[in-house]
Amino acid sequence: MHCKPELTQAVVIEDGKLVEYDVQHLLDKQRAGSIYLGCVVNVLPGMQAAFVDIGLEKNAFLYIDDLLPVHLEKQPQQKPPIADLITVGQELMVQVVKDPEGTKGARITTHFSIPGRWIVYMPHADYVAASRKIESDAEKTRLKMLMESLKCNEEGIIVRTVASGQSEDAIQRDLVELRELWKSVVKKSRISRAPAQLYQDLDLLPKLARDVINEDVSEVWIDRKDMCEEMQRLIERQLSHTVASTMPSIQLYKEPLMIFDKFGVTDELSRAFRRKVWLPSGGYLVIDPTEALTVIDVNTGKFVGSMNLEETVFQTNLEAASEIARLLRLRNIRGMIVIDFIDMVQEANRAKILETLVQATSKDRSKTIVIGWTKLGLLEMTRKRK
Repeated sequence: MHCKPELTQAVVIEDGKLVEYDVQHLLDKQRAGSIYLGCVVNVLPGMQAAFVDIGLEKNAFLYIDDLLPVHLEKQPQQKPPIADLITVGQELMVQVVKDPEGTKGARITTHFSIPGRWIVYMPHADYVAASRKIESDAEKTRLKMLMESLKCNEEGIIVRTVASGQSEDAIQRDLVELRELWKSVVKKSRISRAPAQLYQDLDLLPKLARDVINEDVSEVWIDRKDMCEEMQRLIERQLSHTVASTMPSIQLYKEPLMIFDKFGVTDELSRAFRRKVWLPSGGYLVIDPTEALTVIDVNTGKFVGSMNLEETVFQTNLEAASEIARLLRLRNIRGMIVIDFIDMVQEANRAKILETLVQATSKDRSKTIVIGWTKLGLLEMTRKRK
């Protein structure tokens, strides 16, 4: 982690490769995840949507699906007119699910969710679920039964992947803290006038401690003493149940060479964020984001192979699949993604590329779905916006 007075930058390195990058400027304010008391300024019956003033430059956009109950079984058979649910001038508590982008305002919802260390708390969802990435069915069952026993009234709880193997006390402590946080948000909404911010998601440092740093992380390097000490306190508090031998090592970086240069981050960031990204073999990717989706084109470039055309193309595509999965995380590319791999003749090779991409995206903390090949030979996938 590289810290300056005006900004904080953090990267994640896995197996010697840069896979995640985050930055927070001093004047930046977290929007996604934040909860506001807003005022409805316009209801659009023809679009089944509304615009809500939450105090930002542009009014936020609310779909009817984000007004109806989050639990599908509680939703009506047919969607009612949105004008029956809200009216102009009405105050409404909402949560930002998508930041303002370009000419578009923020996307908001009334389906509230607040992430903790081990669980995600949803005050009105009325169901319990466990992360699909928890591999053991027995562990999934244990955690779901535990949450069912702890759940009150209409609460909803999703058990996060990192909760696997955690004690009942640790998870219950997380639940109690999130309940108290939600109560404070509701209390603040009752004494506030719209538009007003009621809750803001964590800043970069505590968010990293909550979402990224776990028992699989071996070392954390920070080049500012006070930030290093704060991270140490956060980790010790969140992983207080963990044996000392598995706690990540929090280190203060003191060398004169900038920390990102020491770990080779500066050059790699410069390379990875270009439109044209070279592969180690000599092939390259061209990454073109559009408003609707992101298009990635794979090319053999300087790589001529040593056997035959099919093998050369397959090796380039194989290398590209792994690199694309890494760049999606690193550049935080979201939404719909279409990849134009080089055409292959053998169906087994196409299946192997698909399998490689699925495996390479499995470590992504954002939900990523590899849909498959289209009739035009393109590969479709999606990555959750967050």
